[in-house]
Amino acid sequence: MARGAYISGWGAYLPNAPIENQQIEDVLGHMKSQSAAVKRRVLINNGITRRYYAIDPATGAATHTNARLTAEAIKNLCQTSGFLAADIQCLSCGTSSADQIIPSHASMVHAEIGSPPCEIASLSGVCCSGVSALKYGYLNVLAGACDNAVVTGSELASPSLRSAHFEPQIRLNTKGSADQPGLPFGNEFLRWMLSDGAGALLITPTPRPDALSLRIDWVDIASYASESDVCMYFGLQKHADGRTSSFRTVDNEGDLFRGGYLSLTQDIRVLNERLPQLMRVAFGRLLERHKLAAADIDWILPHYSSQWFRQPLQNGLAELGFVVPLEKWFTNLSSKGNTGSAAMYIMIDELMSTGKAHRGQRILCIIPESARMMFGFVHLTVV
Repeated sequence: MARGAYISGWGAYLPNAPIENQQIEDVLGHMKSQSAAVKRRVLINNGITRRYYAIDPATGAATHTNARLTAEAIKNLCQTSGFLAADIQCLSCGTSSADQIIPSHASMVHAEIGSPPCEIASLSGVCCSGVSALKYGYLNVLAGACDNAVVTGSELASPSLRSAHFEPQIRLNTKGSADQPGLPFGNEFLRWMLSDGAGALLITPTPRPDALSLRIDWVDIASYASESDVCMYFGLQKHADGRTSSFRTVDNEGDLFRGGYLSLTQDIRVLNERLPQLMRVAFGRLLERHKLAAADIDWILPHYSSQWFRQPLQNGLAELGFVVPLEKWFTNLSSKGNTGSAAMYIMIDELMSTGKAHRGQRILCIIPESARMMFGFVHLTVV
């Protein structure tokens, strides 16, 4: 029998108590320069009603590092599956918000869980970094290079969303003027969109004998970076002509903050114009490669940053003849928040932990990444 690869355990972790919309500024801090209209519009469009931050609301102090969030997700995976962290042979971690540039994120997670020596891999990017981490572990197990892999997706967005983080940028941009400039829309937009969380999956060459598992049928990732300007960025400044300059070229601390190099930014024009269009192209490519039929899919797990994108996504798939009824779309965006690379993991954990999935059902995970247009797809079968 050919060797397979199965998701035989799952775990998620969301820090602290959930934060409702009216509590966001109590945790992230209030800003005079922000727009109430922008906040209201973004929150209505994204459909998120609660999210989680690794911040103590009472003190404003950080409660977790990204590595700690990831370790907690792995801990929950181990508790629910009976797997021991000490037995990990391959640890593959994806994130866009590592606690540091060097050492790698997976190194820090490995140290945090304190398990014996094992292979590690750190996958960077944004939302698709979690899919890339999954693919690394999946192929490792499928090839027989290891007998298990723990793969993770995690995000710690809150440190870059606090009012204190934006103060130097705003202060330096006033240039002594009495006028208080508004926070650029590309920064403020993300302040109401992103939150913290982590998820972990266990991949083994055989399914669990006493419970449901998910057979990994294939993982498909495609970049369309050559067909799009930069859309979401951190550590760059984007110029009007589309060129970018790196924070590593800046020697003056004031210019670093004034230019917004260290503020997470979204180019909304590129997001709205290119993401839906390239999503249709990427999905059309997928249909050709894997001969997918909508009738064969029992669950779609779509990762989108905002409920606003749900209808364009459905319409785009329908234009390709891929029509899946709304009741088969499973998302927890409204209650868990937009957790980037962790979102797919957190959806899988909830779908499987709540008993919604049944043997023989097929699951299609759809993960678009807007940073410079990348798309990840995962096809699973419940066994």
